[in-house]
Amino acid sequence: MPPLIPVDTRAEPETGAPAPDRIVAGTPQSRTWNAYETPDGRFFSGIWEADPGAWRIEYTEAEFCHILDGESRLTGEDGSVRTVRAGDAFIIPPGFKGTWEVVTRTRKHYAIYLPEGA
Repeated sequence: MPPLIPVDTRAEPETGAPAPDRIVAGTPQSRTWNAYETPDGRFFSGIWEADPGAWRIEYTEAEFCHILDGESRLTGEDGSVRTVRAGDAFIIPPGFKGTWEVVTRTRKHYAIYLPEGA
């Protein structure tokens, strides 16, 4: 069996924020602990955490999310709304467009798969 890959959130995270032209509300800041990435860079996973705010999203990738803490709201461009909280797991499919709003600081496990050519 290959070795298991731990996710260590005691390490220094990568910090970031949505592009200024995508921000809808607040000043969202994020921290990412990327634990694993395939050699071709098309699959990666780890833990992501963000502070309150809202921004527009457009997914070309598929992302599996498992919310560990906090509350966020995803609104599709069709007006559909889904509130996610600790314990919720879901997949955001390629082609999803809308907004991600962090209502209270949110932390999630993520696994992202980029399509060929992305």
